[in-house]
Amino acid sequence: MTNLILLAAAVPTTVAWSPKVAVVMVVCNILAIAIGKATIQNPSEGPALPMPEMFGGMGLPALLGTTSFGHVIGCGVILALGSLGVL
Repeated sequence: MTNLILLAAAVPTTVAWSPKVAVVMVVCNILAIAIGKATIQNPSEGPALPMPEMFGGMGLPALLGTTSFGHVIGCGVILALGSLGVL
């Protein structure tokens, strides 16, 4: 019984979805795309996107990689802002 209480105390509270949460995730993804565009050596390798100029000429693998990274950053930022009471 005490293990269950300790486990429940270790789980952070999460914020409900709201437009503020969506804006934070979008900003984190844009930041990750900008970082990827600046650091990936060949961002246009692999299959092309239908409108690659929208994403700075990136190919599909680079876009998937950067947006995955953006979601990881976004999850951390949302959890941090939620625990601080900002969101």
